[in-house]
Parts: sequence; C-alpha cells; structure tokens
Amino acid sequence: MTGNTPQDRYKTVWLIFFILGLGTLLPWNFFMTATTYFTNRLNISSSDSYANVSVTGKEDSYNYTNVNVTEKKEVSLSNLPSIFNNVMTLCAMLPLLIFTCLNSFIHQRIPQQIRIISSLAAIFLVFMVTAILVKVPMEPLPFFIITMVKIVLINSFGAILQGSIFGLAGLLPASYTAPIMSGQGLAGTFAAAAMICTIASGSRLEESAFGYFITACVVILIAIGSYIMLPRLDFFCFYSMKNKREYATSVTQAEMETKVDLIKKDMVNGVERNHSVNGDSLPARHTSSVLGIFKKIWVMAVSVCLVFTVTIGVFPTITVAVRPTIGQNTLWVDYFSPVACFLMFNIFDWAGRSLTAVCVWPGKESRLLPFLVIIRVIFIPLFMLCNVVDRQNLPVIFAHDAWYLTFMLLFSFSNGYLASLCMCFGPKKVLSHEAETAGAIMAFFLSLGLALGAILSFPLKYAI
Repeated sequence: MTGNTPQDRYKTVWLIFFILGLGTLLPWNFFMTATTYFTNRLNISSSDSYANVSVTGKEDSYNYTNVNVTEKKEVSLSNLPSIFNNVMTLCAMLPLLIFTCLNSFIHQRIPQQIRIISSLAAIFLVFMVTAILVKVPMEPLPFFIITMVKIVLINSFGAILQGSIFGLAGLLPASYTAPIMSGQGLAGTFAAAAMICTIASGSRLEESAFGYFITACVVILIAIGSYIMLPRLDFFCFYSMKNKREYATSVTQAEMETKVDLIKKDMVNGVERNHSVNGDSLPARHTSSVLGIFKKIWVMAVSVCLVFTVTIGVFPTITVAVRPTIGQNTLWVDYFSPVACFLMFNIFDWAGRSLTAVCVWPGKESRLLPFLVIIRVIFIPLFMLCNVVDRQNLPVIFAHDAWYLTFMLLFSFSNGYLASLCMCFGPKKVLSHEAETAGAIMAFFLSLGLALGAILSFPLKYAI
C-alpha cells in the first residue's frame, strides 16, 4: 500500500490485461494462418473429391469424402478459392468497424461484464464448431457460406470484446493499456511461429488447422478465467470505485453550479427564473456525450487510425509479394515470406508495443507524436519499390534483401510503439468517468484504420 492506493501485487492485473489482449487477437490470427486449409477444402479435384495436401504442397492420402459433382457445378464453384481472401476481408472488416462503433454507444447501457464474457463465450463456440468441422465432410459451397458466417461472428463479437477491454483499461493508469497492445502483438508472433513450424514439419493441412483452432479455444478459456478473477483484486476494485466516486463528485458539483446560476438569474430577472424552473433553459445534467469526448481525444484517435491505415495498406498485401534476391535455390526462398515478412513484423511490432510499458516518449501533449505518425506514410512507397513480383508500373530500386529487412524492422517497430502510445494516451486526455467511453472510441478508430488500410491495399497493389 502507498497511502490509500493498493499496489498491483505480482503485476497480476497487468498480466490479466496481457492475457485479455492475447485472447482478442490470437484466435483470429490462427484463423487467418489456416487460410490455406480453407482454400484447399474449396478446391474440387478432377476426381470429384476434396483434395488434401500438406503445407509443403505434396499430396496426402487423406480425403474428406468423395462427392459426385457435375462438370457444370465444378466450373461454377471453381472460383471459390480465388475469391476467398477478398470475401474474407470484406466479412471481417465490415462487422469489425460496425460493431466497434456500436460499442461506443451500447457500453453505457450494457454492463461490461456481460459484453466481455458473452463475447468470449461466443468466439469460443465459433472456434469449437470450426474445429469440429475439420473432421466433417462438406461440399464446397455450404462450407464457404458457413466459413463466411463464422468470420462475421468472430469479428462482430471480437469488436465488442476489443472495445470493451480498451474501455476497461481506460479506468486504470495509462500503463495498463500497454499490456493489451503487447498481448495483441504477441498473438501475431505466435501465429507466425506456428506457420513456420507447420511448414518445417510438413504436417497435413487438416491436422495443422485442427491444432490452430483447439489452441485458440484454450486461450479463450484462459482469458475467461483471467477476467473472472479481475474484480477480486484490490488494485482493480480501487480504480473502478475511484471512477464512480469521481463521477458522483462531478455530478454534485455540476448541480451546485446549476443552482448558483439560477440564483444569479433570479437576482437579475425574476421572469428568467420562472423560465428556468419550467425546464427550458436549465443546464443539462452532467453527462458526457460521445462527440464531446471525441473532441478531447481526436488527435490520438486520428493518429491511431492513420498508423493502422498505413500498416494494413502494405502489410501483408505488398510485403508478402516481395521476393528475395539472394540465396536462390536454397531454403531461404521458401522461408523468406514466413520469416522476413510475418515473423519479423510480429516480433518487432510486439517489441514496440511492449516498450510503452517502460517508455512513454513523446508525451500525450507533444506535437512530435502525430508528426511521427504522419511520416510513417513513407513506408508505402519504400515497400512498393522493393522487389515485388508481378510489377508493371514501378521500377525496383531497393532490390537487395537488406533494404527490405531494414524497412520491415522500422515499419513494424514504429507500428507497435506509436499505436500503443496513442491507445494509452487517449483515455488519459479526458476525465476519469469519461475514460471508458474514450477507450471505446479509440478502439473504433483503430478498427477504422484497419478497414481503410484494407481498402487502400487494392489500389496500391494495382499501382505497382
């Protein structure tokens, strides 16, 4: 204890928020890592059976089932694998954006315990069904539809979960947003490492996918258990009650100011007092509108939006298309994208997010922070001028692998560090009772950045 403020013993609350951050993104990262599994199940082979191959591309003796299909049906369904990624992006980004926006409003009407527990439970059920379907034979079209419905559900509940957790962290000191960002960063690292291990082992697709989905279920269960422990910790309870006490105090002060204003008006003009008593010019009850809170944090909100717009605009659409210029005919070619693109990005992104736990420079009022966010736009042309395959318009200027690795290091580290700073500072620029709403607004602009980046990636890829 320091004065009347309890301490976070053994960093338990910090660890719980780290686990919650891990739980928000690890399931979806594993889902995306299994994209090859999904597209493979949508392929119709010439023998009218579902082809099943290992991650190395070799044929596997295991077949889901033999399904008789006509040649006409085979032609009509042959486009499903090619459109899978585009439809998946659409089904992921739209619900993510819409429900993150809704969470900014419904969080004042639905208790956060219900929002967080129900969201985690719903995502858990979706992944359990996904794991079970790995072993269930199914025709391509129904499988495609069911998969897209699951993507919509995962991102809808994930949006509410993410917004609620950031809002909850807004009640605590600024450093407690950092573990959420760090946990999300580590989620990507786990998924990338799992991808590399799968490639190295040559495991069958359905075995790898089943492992991804079961691991996601386990992580969600751990996140649920961790969240249930949170209200039992003195440190968390102190700041939760502090928020309520400060809100009650601010309301009382506002009511006193209202009475003083009425007395002054009565002394000046009695008629005006009667008009006020009827309720026409009474000052509004002390509540915080979403728009009013946004005006206080708009710089941080727009900054985090721009960070992720730039990041998703080139990663992974453009960065994964870069090919190595050294080590031809070696394993480096096979592992270049998994290691240099995915693993490296996630490791340094996680490092940047984690650094904010001990370093918060520049400060929340500094103009340097939005300036650093803006200059990240330079990474867009830098990656476009690397050795990207299937280029038609732009020349290759940064051909050597060292250029790409240097850009990726700076790109990923700045993404994690700057995004985490913005998310930490946003709720701290408002009053304590406004912090939860501010956290939800910041989560919305984070999702908006993801959506804008996904849209931007299409013209950028075409421009190359």
